[in-house]
Amino acid sequence: MSLRRSPYLARVVLPTRRPSRPRCAYAASSLGCHVIPGQLCDDALIVLGTVPTWVTVLQLLAAGLVGGFCVLQWLWWRGEVRPASAAWSLAWSIHMALVLLAGGLCALTTPGTARDVIDFVHAQLVASFLVIAIPATRAIAGGPKVRYWLWATIALFVARAGLWWVPLDDYVADADVLSDILVLTPTAVVVSYVVVALGRTKLTALSSLLVIAGGESLALFTVGVLVRDNSIGAMSAALWAIPLAVGLEVLALNRLRDAQVAAVRQNNMRDALARLANSAWFVKDADGLLLTARDEARTILRDPSIEGSLRPIARDRFVTELFSSAKVEHPPAARTFLIDLAQIVSAAAERYQLSDRLLTTAFADPLTRLPNRRAVEEHLLAMLERANVERTRVSLIYCDLDGFKRVNDSYGHAHGDALLVRVADYLRNTLSDHESYVGRVGGDEFVIVLARAPQDVDLVAIARAIREGFIDRAGGSRPARLTVGVATWLPGDVVDADALVRHADTAMLEAKRSRSGFRVFDRALRRRVEAERHQRAALEAAVAEGHFTAYFQPIVDAQSLEIVQVEALARWDHHGHLILPADWLELAEESGLIVPIGLEVMRQARRALERFQMPVSVNIAARQLAEPDALEQIETAWGDAFWEHLTLEITESALVRTSSAVPVLSELRARGARIAVDDFGTGYSSLARIARLPVDELKIDRSFVRDMGSERGRGVVRAIVALAETHGLGIVAEGVETPLQLTALADMGVTRVQGNFLGRAAPHLPVRGPRPTTGAMALVPERARPLRSIGVPTPISGHDGARVAALPRRG
Repeated sequence: MSLRRSPYLARVVLPTRRPSRPRCAYAASSLGCHVIPGQLCDDALIVLGTVPTWVTVLQLLAAGLVGGFCVLQWLWWRGEVRPASAAWSLAWSIHMALVLLAGGLCALTTPGTARDVIDFVHAQLVASFLVIAIPATRAIAGGPKVRYWLWATIALFVARAGLWWVPLDDYVADADVLSDILVLTPTAVVVSYVVVALGRTKLTALSSLLVIAGGESLALFTVGVLVRDNSIGAMSAALWAIPLAVGLEVLALNRLRDAQVAAVRQNNMRDALARLANSAWFVKDADGLLLTARDEARTILRDPSIEGSLRPIARDRFVTELFSSAKVEHPPAARTFLIDLAQIVSAAAERYQLSDRLLTTAFADPLTRLPNRRAVEEHLLAMLERANVERTRVSLIYCDLDGFKRVNDSYGHAHGDALLVRVADYLRNTLSDHESYVGRVGGDEFVIVLARAPQDVDLVAIARAIREGFIDRAGGSRPARLTVGVATWLPGDVVDADALVRHADTAMLEAKRSRSGFRVFDRALRRRVEAERHQRAALEAAVAEGHFTAYFQPIVDAQSLEIVQVEALARWDHHGHLILPADWLELAEESGLIVPIGLEVMRQARRALERFQMPVSVNIAARQLAEPDALEQIETAWGDAFWEHLTLEITESALVRTSSAVPVLSELRARGARIAVDDFGTGYSSLARIARLPVDELKIDRSFVRDMGSERGRGVVRAIVALAETHGLGIVAEGVETPLQLTALADMGVTRVQGNFLGRAAPHLPVRGPRPTTGAMALVPERARPLRSIGVPTPISGHDGARVAALPRRG
């Protein structure tokens, strides 16, 4: 039989008898090359085949298109997520492109070794394509485990590949049936797995399209295997992969588009989270931030049903929820986005809550909930600036709670806190008719700022009402009350909030000192404060410039009137005028300037020891002994020798009340210094306490010496002398002004005396009596001398500059 030649068909020559099918029959059939029956090699005449050229072109074109889609799928797979379905889809597409390419190349090659190699490669590619269909189906649509299905398919295809070059006609009666079985059986296994997998999932439109395309490819594949002797079988074998390729690539393109949309949405989600996080630092409103998060979620997810809720929980924590009121099921990435938005809102709400608490703590008292010192200062400054514009008055009422420390010590801090809360509630309601601002500025100190304050007369009435309106008897028989001080800023004054607070505090302290209960800072008090301020400034300048000098008053033997010691007394040389300690001592102790003054006097006393060769007595203040390095300061001022020639005088009250004084004095006494109790009899020490204190001598206060003319005064002196003799203490009487006082003290057993009658304080002294040396030898001890009659000057009239007469002295 001969066929007319055409550009699309090849001539087929058939032999007169039907020989056995060659070993590559399936490959040629599946590739679209129809083999003419004949002998195994020589009897078979194979030309280009019976497939039209357009089929070959279509195969190659499909191979190129699928290869291009593989590049796109590879780009998708290289993304950040890299899903398994993308990897298997890419592998499946690559095999499909290779199958189509091998089919197209088969039509372009002539029979021979190249044709046989392409046949074999094509068969194995088809087998690999079917094997990959199992894991690809599981990755794309889900399905059962692939272990047994995969091994069964691979085993059958390996057997088919092993029997490829075996002459089955020599061993099997019907080799075609066996060949078809080895092809269709693993194909049936693959189709069965696909059917099972698809039965477990809900098909979408694209999945249905892929299933239809797969069914078409399967039908064409089956026709190509079973129908061998006509052009329909050959074309089916050549084009079977194209429907599945179209469906697979449409699915891949859809997946790629979904990935791109997901990537864009992911970027939009990140941008929305960044915008919300930035807004959280500026909105300062948790509810407003929640609305912003809800709008962002609605825009990004395209779900107008999204709503939000913000709920407080324990410990100032918050829970935020963003949800779809229409019960829309969002993908995992969208749910994660909603959770991230909610976490930002919750964190911001907690930060706002913490900020409010910190602000409250910074400007409010945690116990009474009143504004604290900082808030009061800011409010007072604002009121002063407003009053400076409006030309109105601003008053500050300073209240101090008397008895608070007693209540705290007696009943505990909880009782004291309750008392402070009651005071705060009382002050809140006291001036409700005025533009007032109540605050707590200290432990038991409260202030009230009165804007547009009334006149001084009304302020006095307000202060009296505050004082008399609060009497708290919860602390026992002694009630807790308020001491009130009032200061007013007047239009035209300098806007100085600190000065106004100081003036009100000064008025309160003056009311406490005078026990009047309230005081208004008036002109008289202002003048006194200004005078104290100028005096303090002058005192500080005098200390800095070294204007304090030591004057020395002799301490004489009561029997012989010989000078046995000198006392160093501080004098303030103010522009050539001497200022006595009575005028500045209290201010120096209050300001702490007594410490450098005392050290300077001690340094001058050390030089006086060298100059006069006589023991020196120096007054030391309690404030000086309370310094952390008091011992080192005294050692630096005096030196490291001749401690036995130094007597330190401390008042009785300071010695008893200053706990840090006893260890320092004990250490100085251990080095040889003597300790004297100054102004003895005016303090609060008991006889038993004197025995435990580091004391060497007692100095009788001048007030007792002044009362020597009465029996009561003489009795006190006798008691002090007896106390000193009992404890083995020396005794000195100070303030001797008359010969009668001197005689009486000597008769009572007082050994040493001092006073203006015996010698005024002066920078230089005409020293009489024995003078100890300050060399290697110690001071010469006092020798007992027999009493002798001497003329003792006694005033006839007056004191200073009075005429004196000689009285006989009893020996």
